[in-house]
Amino acid sequence: MKVQNNEKLGLRVSRNTIIVNSIISVFKLFAGVFANSTAMISDSIHSMSDSLSTIIVMVGIKIAGKEADEEHPYGHERFECMAALILAGILFSVGIGIGWAGVDKIIDLSKGETVLEQPGLLALIAALVSIAAKEWMYWYTLDAAKKTGLTSLKADAWHHRSDALSSIGSFVGILFAMNGFLVMDPLVCVVICVFIIKVSYDIFKDAADKMVDKTCDATTTAAVRAAILEQEGVIQIDLLHTRRFASRIYVDIEIAVDANLSVVAAHDISQRVQDSVQAKFEKVKHCMVHINPYEPPNE
Repeated sequence: MKVQNNEKLGLRVSRNTIIVNSIISVFKLFAGVFANSTAMISDSIHSMSDSLSTIIVMVGIKIAGKEADEEHPYGHERFECMAALILAGILFSVGIGIGWAGVDKIIDLSKGETVLEQPGLLALIAALVSIAAKEWMYWYTLDAAKKTGLTSLKADAWHHRSDALSSIGSFVGILFAMNGFLVMDPLVCVVICVFIIKVSYDIFKDAADKMVDKTCDATTTAAVRAAILEQEGVIQIDLLHTRRFASRIYVDIEIAVDANLSVVAAHDISQRVQDSVQAKFEKVKHCMVHINPYEPPNE
């Protein structure tokens, strides 16, 4: 039920951001064209890529929310990480494209092969509207990502934040260009490029870590260890492995108990350990507990 609720929340947030983003993208493109701003046109292209990336996120969330089946006994959560990886690739490509356009414009300007027109006030207004809208979309999506634990939703939130940062850059560049520093308009495109590439790397690294079963952070692992040792009958922990499986966690445990206990008594201890870990850590999807007979160290 919780997985289904996460899926519904993620899809609802994604649909809402697509609507808002589409309106903002069209407005920024209109402002960039009619107010003679290269930076604003680049910014609008970045915003348009947001809508495409959000659609990819929605597809990833939908597939990841499917129940386990015969061919996928461990579930479909990793499809959500795949969506985040695709999103990172789109962001990187958009960033390179925007940066290249800015550099090309600067080179032509230095050679005297092009003449830049002074951007108009409409471009500046569009930048301010974009900053406000994209920052709201960032916090709106990030809040949903925290509630659901969905990596792709978090990636989409940072995509919105990168757009807000690029709009800030556009605002500064347009403001300078309006006051005679025309080179600042294409120069901002290069700055936007750097921001986008940095965000794409962060998204890629986070998704890749979850695809290759990277262990949980030290704080989470220590908390799991403490929860195990709290259970009566656990003498020591022989092994504790945690791994991130998309937005969920798998835990493998080996505990030592009194060698003289019956099978039933030992099983009861392992069940308490499993129940405790799954109750205290809601992201734990599966907890495997193995029992070892305690062997005192040789003196």
